[in-house]
Amino acid sequence: MPGARAAVGDRVTLRTVEREDRDFLQRGSANPEIRYPMGARLRSREEIEASLEDEADRFLVCLDDSDAGPGQPEGDTRPIGAVTVEDAGWKRPELTYWLVPEVHGEGYGKEAVSLAVGYAFRTYDTPVVSARAYAPNDASRGLLESLGFTQEGVLRGFMYVDGAHVDCAVYGLGREEWEKG
Repeated sequence: MPGARAAVGDRVTLRTVEREDRDFLQRGSANPEIRYPMGARLRSREEIEASLEDEADRFLVCLDDSDAGPGQPEGDTRPIGAVTVEDAGWKRPELTYWLVPEVHGEGYGKEAVSLAVGYAFRTYDTPVVSARAYAPNDASRGLLESLGFTQEGVLRGFMYVDGAHVDCAVYGLGREEWEKG
């Protein structure tokens, strides 16, 4: 069951990832519609559980019932994706995110990433938050740009994704830009 609320939006809630959530995370990482565009390899439950021990801030993107309280949810809480704030302890935080395919295009991703950006700036004394998107992933690039992220560079041939080497666009969003936005 998803953990405590980290951030609440109009339609989604970011909840802390708990050990019990590893099955949902593993199903997501095993889904070709998610894994192939991310260039991720298939991971076992044990590998997912081990990754929960690192320093990253990991959240489930959830659709909560209206009676789900601020701590552990009492109502129905449906996870639809994940957002991670990585590397904040030693460099600028980097966001990673994914949603289950059945909710793509409904605006949940933009809201979840926006909540994660706000969380990163509230939690860490950092001037910039970053994210990456593969060149062919127009939806992810558009999401970042709609939130005010600026493309800062391209990592050429960065990852082998679904049978081809693809470029990866590196994005950044400054604290001052976020606060003005």
